[in-house]
Amino acid sequence: MNPDLDQTLLTRIRETYARVRSEQAVKALQRNGFEASYVATPGEAVAKVLELVPEGASVGVGGSMTARQLGLLTALAQRGHRVVHHWQPGLSPAEDRRLRLEESACEVYLTGSNAVTLDGKLVNVDGTGNRVGAMMFGPARVIVVAGYNKIVADVDEAIARIKAVAAPMNAIRYAYKTPCALTGVCSDCASPQRICNLTGVIEKRPRSAAFTVLLIGAELGF
Repeated sequence: MNPDLDQTLLTRIRETYARVRSEQAVKALQRNGFEASYVATPGEAVAKVLELVPEGASVGVGGSMTARQLGLLTALAQRGHRVVHHWQPGLSPAEDRRLRLEESACEVYLTGSNAVTLDGKLVNVDGTGNRVGAMMFGPARVIVVAGYNKIVADVDEAIARIKAVAAPMNAIRYAYKTPCALTGVCSDCASPQRICNLTGVIEKRPRSAAFTVLLIGAELGF
């Protein structure tokens, strides 16, 4: 008998946990009016997103690590879509603002989510508000891609996760000098680079858009 850890067993446990937890969230999201589904792998997620985006549609992408980890910006551009995103080096403040506005005017808005609750809500915190705003109103179709690591019990746990994980890691990503980037702990700061200025909780599908949430059996994003 091998005394070491059985990696195949460990993989199966993780896969089952991801699926069971995601399927619970998917059912709750569907009850709240969202189109929602679970896919086991990043490859399946890419195929599903490409299936959801209408031919020739313009696609706006917020500052989503998950979308970029999946390679979706490249996949969409290769299929001929106009992909609009502000996450580019060297932009002036005016160019950055123009692109953020243009993202929300696209036919499809593709984004991640800071947290997805087991009772079917999406919780997001922004520094500028363009992502939260575009998810709530503007594009005719919104597609949210999220790894199962974003699933939490409820809104309170979502806020706690954002403060403990998403905000510090995003501040580090941007090389901001906020307290959380230096300590890993939110201190409800007054820093000019604070990224937790607006909180959006989407409890039910907004009436203005087709809204799909795709949960993925992989750890993605922050």
